[in-house]
Parts: sequence; C-alpha cells; structure tokens
Amino acid sequence: MLNHLAKQLDRDVRAYSAGSAPSGRINPFALEALSQAGVDVEGYRSKSWDEFVGDDAPKMDIVITVCDSAAAEACPYWPGSPVKMHWGYADPSHAQGGDDAKHLAFELTRQAIGYRMLQLLMLPLEAMSNAQLQEALTKIARS
Repeated sequence: MLNHLAKQLDRDVRAYSAGSAPSGRINPFALEALSQAGVDVEGYRSKSWDEFVGDDAPKMDIVITVCDSAAAEACPYWPGSPVKMHWGYADPSHAQGGDDAKHLAFELTRQAIGYRMLQLLMLPLEAMSNAQLQEALTKIARS
C-alpha cells in the first residue's frame, strides 16, 4: 500500500510487506480492501519477514510492525540498523461477525494504516537523522 501512495505522491521510496508467521496465502478480505482502494495487488504473496534479513535482502531504512500480536514477538536482526517502530492494530481477520463485519474491519484498518503512511511520506526522509525519524514516527504513532 505504501508503494501505491508513494507513486501517487511522486516519492522515491520502496516498501516491502511480510509477516512473522505467514499463512501461505493473503487474506481475501485484505486483497479486496486494497483492490477497492486502487492498489494493484498483482503478484502479492504471503511471505515471512525472514526473507528480508539475509545478505541479499534489500536495505531497510525503516521497519514498521503493525499487527498487535507481533509487538510481543522477538524481531529478527535487521541489517543496516534501520529505525524500528510499532504501529499497533488489532488483526482484522479476528473481527467478530460475518463477512460484512470482516469487510468493514479490513477497510477500517487499511484506512488507518494509510493515514499514517501518508504522514510518513510527507516527511523530508532524505534530510532526517535516525533520531529525528524515530521521533517523527513516534508522533505519527500517536495520531
């Protein structure tokens, strides 16, 4: 989703998505929420964050966890010492109710994460030190 927003804002950033315990498939409600927001989900796949810790992994400047269940987990060592932040959200796949409730939970979560991503993309990332970036991400987390 961040790549989609960055392209709209003409920002030169690259984002990656992964989980601590991938199921092997992306939740169809997540794909629907993203697709309905105009995000091209072609090629999206369920993947582990372990793909991003090896020598051949892309360089990460920022690592943001979003699932509340991941907050208590030990994160892997990220090469390059990126700024780390947790923006906690309840897992929308655990929403009570039928399909309508799950659709709504995924859409509201997408909107909330998107709001924070837009704030992140408005930062002068290239000019910020890690300490400044950490402070800015903490402020965004409180919004």
